[in-house]
Amino acid sequence: MALLRAGNPTAAIAQIRVAPGVRDLRALEKALAAAQLSGKWRNVDAAISESLQALSAPRLHRSP
Repeated sequence: MALLRAGNPTAAIAQIRVAPGVRDLRALEKALAAAQLSGKWRNVDAAISESLQALSAPRLHRSP
């Protein structure tokens, strides 16, 4: 949120891509909705949804 409020969506997207978990991304979505910033940055919204899909999808294989 701090990066977005500072006007740096590129850095925010980089942080979203390395988010540790689904819970953090959901919290970011809720914070954006609460601040009425959802939809302001389409690329940020897309990065959030892509990261959520990647983290939520079952893995095809796991290393032993």
